[in-house]
Amino acid sequence: MLYVPVVHEDINLAGCTDSDGEEMYGVDGEELGHADFTKGKVVMTLPEFADPYKYVEGTYENAVGHQQICKQNLQTSIQAYKSPAVAEGESK
Repeated sequence: MLYVPVVHEDINLAGCTDSDGEEMYGVDGEELGHADFTKGKVVMTLPEFADPYKYVEGTYENAVGHQQICKQNLQTSIQAYKSPAVAEGESK
């Protein structure tokens, strides 16, 4: 029997603004799913021909927690640096 290790790259991307947020899950450069904060659940984005995959119970709630932490960190950064950066061409 030949044993060949299979290596995959798993990714979890989380980010936020003061009014919005994103949590995406992927593997090998492809999106598997994302937290849909409007629907209140993780939405799988794999095509129908792919092997079925499902995240464990509590994944959406974990994403909500990440967003709360992200927004707290954002507010701390805004206070620490006196204000958020202003894009070129915009005025404060």
